[in-house]
Amino acid sequence: MNFHVMTLFPEMIENIVGESILGRAINNGLISVNAVNIRDYTLSKHKKVDDYCYSGGAGMLMQVEPIHRCHNAISEKIGHKPRTIYVTPQGRTFTQKIAEELAREEELVFLCGHYEGVDERALELVCTDFISIGDYVLTGGELPAVIMIDAISRLVPGVLNNIDSAIGESFTDGLLEYPQYTRPETYMDMRVPEILLSGNQAKIEQWKLEEALKRTKERRPELYEEYIRTHTLPKKTKLPE
Repeated sequence: MNFHVMTLFPEMIENIVGESILGRAINNGLISVNAVNIRDYTLSKHKKVDDYCYSGGAGMLMQVEPIHRCHNAISEKIGHKPRTIYVTPQGRTFTQKIAEELAREEELVFLCGHYEGVDERALELVCTDFISIGDYVLTGGELPAVIMIDAISRLVPGVLNNIDSAIGESFTDGLLEYPQYTRPETYMDMRVPEILLSGNQAKIEQWKLEEALKRTKERRPELYEEYIRTHTLPKKTKLPE
């Protein structure tokens, strides 16, 4: 899978994706992350990519031409106009389901805004999706883009060594993940739940489900209600009070 990030700060992208699981996936040829500097596509001799808003007010706006030229270069390189995401608080909120949807694409482009945003004509010309990582405003779109690249990449076959790691995680089946433990069995009088040491896999799976239900009800009650409404639970399942 190939990611293309249209940005004014390519080093921000490169410094993060070169590490850990993403870095290994890139080295193994499972994904590629191409940070494209929008400034390289301005016709201004001073590499100017922003200007004042016609509507007035404080701040500068990213210009349409450099963005459009940059996107055209990416589209030309891959042979078609790709799905292109503008990272914006005005978009639909990013979820695991959206990550799964986007992971089915072969090419994805992210447009990272800065300053007061982007000329609306650029959005009309290049963008297919508008996605937010939450109801707050950041200084630029680079960090949200990397967050989405990380979440999507984990779903690409081979990126995670153990496919169960992706399947069993929070939100994958509509519930938050159950508590997990490792050695030592006891730390400061806090013991690993006995059921996890029993070796009885059926009972362990039942415990995982019940703990996931409990945690989801406590921390994300709206997800819990949706899950209860849309799923049939095993008969012996003990619902949280």
